[in-house]
Amino acid sequence: MTRLVQLRNGSERRLALVDEPRLRFLEGEGSVYALAHAALAAGKTPTVLAAARATGASLDYEPVYRGESSWRLLPAIDHPEEPARCLVSGTGLTHLGSARDRQAMHTTAPEELTDSMKMFRWGLEGGRPEPGRIGIAPEWFYKGSGAILRAHGEPLPVPSYAEDGGEEGEVAGVYLIDAESRPRRLGMAVGNEFSDHRFERRNYLNLAGSKLRPCALGPELVLDPAFESVQGCVSLERAGAVFWTKDIQTGEAEMCHSLRNIEHHHFKFEAHRRPGDVHVHFFGACALSFGDGMALADGDVMEVRFEGFGRALRNPVSVSRAPDTLVTVEPLG
Repeated sequence: MTRLVQLRNGSERRLALVDEPRLRFLEGEGSVYALAHAALAAGKTPTVLAAARATGASLDYEPVYRGESSWRLLPAIDHPEEPARCLVSGTGLTHLGSARDRQAMHTTAPEELTDSMKMFRWGLEGGRPEPGRIGIAPEWFYKGSGAILRAHGEPLPVPSYAEDGGEEGEVAGVYLIDAESRPRRLGMAVGNEFSDHRFERRNYLNLAGSKLRPCALGPELVLDPAFESVQGCVSLERAGAVFWTKDIQTGEAEMCHSLRNIEHHHFKFEAHRRPGDVHVHFFGACALSFGDGMALADGDVMEVRFEGFGRALRNPVSVSRAPDTLVTVEPLG
């Protein structure tokens, strides 16, 4: 599978092909966004174009990955000109493990079926329609613009107004809307869809607000991934030692909604098909450490890895110590 990384060294940006243990620079475009547009113009796939533009100039991947190089990894995709034209969103209740966690969050009686579990069951019944048919809509949520995306190694903040911050290890789809308003899937990447689960647990109607947090993507964009059944692992480290870990699974065989159904219900909205826009859409988590009673602390490191998706995504937690402050709005006139 073809894997790309976006790099920055000061003001210079480059795109590189992962050729372990090296990163081979691509000639020309310095971003996945530019490569995708070049592929559309040339009538080629990004995979073919990346292979054609790979040069002999390369870097040792390990120092870059460890943050010991002047070259720094960027998120696996961005809109390099207008970050606001990158929409970050997600689909929840796609995996049984996350549905069970949500059920436990929002019910007091074990036999009570919450709205979350009902929605998961609707997905089981109607989330995998026959080709040419439209299935039931999944749960959908908004994360923010591209400004909230963080790269491998960058801290994920728990702001002063948040009650908590917890990892959500999953795979995200990466898309570009072409000049004819058609969504084009560029590939997929490992993601950490960081959320405020304690705030959500107070009331499931807090879900929308709990999702408005920075999240991490990368380090690698896989252009042609296998997404039938993907094995992965999430782990949490404190002071250099792992204190929680869990094997996870994702992919179409592990989900109650097909990829085609998820993509239809995201891109059916005309506002999501604006030419030139980038979309990052999280496909849902299999398990959460919050469901096992874990609470992340400042300095803890979250690691998410999936087989076939390159190197693991690692991000420390950064908990704000500043007091929450009132935001006031004043009239302009």
